[in-house]
Amino acid sequence: MGNTGVVLKRELASYFATPVAYVFIVIYLIMSAAFTFYLGSFYEREIADLEPFFTFHPWLYLFLVPAIGMRLWAEERKSGTVELLLTLPITPTEAVLGKFLAAWLFIGLALFLTFPIWITVNILGDPDNGVILAAYLGSWLMAGGFLAISACMSALTRNQVVAFIISVVVCFLFLLSGLPMVLDVFRGWLPQPLVDAIANLSFLVHFSSISRGVIDLRDLIYFVLVIGFWLMANRIVLELKKAD
Repeated sequence: MGNTGVVLKRELASYFATPVAYVFIVIYLIMSAAFTFYLGSFYEREIADLEPFFTFHPWLYLFLVPAIGMRLWAEERKSGTVELLLTLPITPTEAVLGKFLAAWLFIGLALFLTFPIWITVNILGDPDNGVILAAYLGSWLMAGGFLAISACMSALTRNQVVAFIISVVVCFLFLLSGLPMVLDVFRGWLPQPLVDAIANLSFLVHFSSISRGVIDLRDLIYFVLVIGFWLMANRIVLELKKAD
């Protein structure tokens, strides 16, 4: 992967050079288990599936993913190392992709470490593992969408707290856009095609479809386009900051 791979390895190694990675993984695993077995009424449902596990993922990611993404560029800008990075024989696109992929793989590792929950449901019953595998894929793609937004917001400011807050707000809007109470606000004065377009921006709509085991090409394309759009925006922001 050339320079992108170099940045990816550097960034991925930096996560485990400090306690940040381990704290994030532990918090993610504890919260996932708590939401699944307690708030999700896993045992009371008496159904062999992981619906309670995946139902809470969008809301977990709403705060945990921006916590990872907020440092990607804000920290570089605050310390002044972003100027050094961009003067190296590496393009902004390679830098953006390398940082994003490292963070996305790290989140993927945290998601993978939830496999004991998958094993548990297989011990207790006979779940449809194809549906569970599809839900894992959808969850990772959704996390990529959250992360791409957070990375772009991080490039806008030197302050990680500001980057975190803006990221949460923007991601929250992408979650809410498909809810009936939000769409009802627009139905009174917007044409139906525009209302449908707003509904299709929702992470919840596309993730819920995949989490049911329905891998629709439109849902996959949606997440790819969301990630691609925000990574492109991230690159543009870096170019503008570099010009300043």
